[in-house]
Amino acid sequence: MFKILLWDLDNTLLDFREAEAYSIKKRFEEYGLGVLDDEAVARYSKINDYYWQRLETGEMSKEHILEARFETFFKNEGIIFDRIKSFNIDYENGLADKIFYNENGYEIVKSLTGKYKQYAVTNGAYTVQSVRLEKSGFGALFDGAFISDKVGFEKPSVEFFNTVLKSIPSCDKSEILIIGDSLTSDMKGGNNAGIKTCWYNPYENKNTKKVHIDYEIKSLNEIYKII
Repeated sequence: MFKILLWDLDNTLLDFREAEAYSIKKRFEEYGLGVLDDEAVARYSKINDYYWQRLETGEMSKEHILEARFETFFKNEGIIFDRIKSFNIDYENGLADKIFYNENGYEIVKSLTGKYKQYAVTNGAYTVQSVRLEKSGFGALFDGAFISDKVGFEKPSVEFFNTVLKSIPSCDKSEILIIGDSLTSDMKGGNNAGIKTCWYNPYENKNTKKVHIDYEIKSLNEIYKII
């Protein structure tokens, strides 16, 4: 049924929440800002999600959101801090310091190697995502990777997916499946590209965005039943 699988990375194959918490806690220690507890990390995460959604809808540029998220966070936490730019750079690089796998994503991708063409499709900084792909071992398994920084466009834009479709082996769009956790990035991007979508939804969230979804899974293992 499918010949090509497009995999999202963060919060699909890799646990971004864990990487996020690890990096921001380390940066707080390094910058002498004290210990950041889990509740504060959760507050930052909500702010970060808000800004990334503004990026996906085209309301803000990546250059703006990367620093704005920390400006908002520090202000809300009552922390006076004027080294936002360097903090952001170190935080971004720190996301690749330690790899956190999501479920058994690595084993699944490995088991499908040679049976399907598989590609990573991810938003994020090329310097960070390329290192994470290498360290995680996914880079060696995938047939290629499309990182927004390198592509020049973000998911869910048509331009991002046009680049992907032009670069992968030619086949009918009905034979391409994108698997990801984000309605606004992965599922909407799949809709924009005219390919099949599989929403990875382990927390059983509601489809509040009214985005068309072809398949929905709670566990990554369910992908076997679909493909």
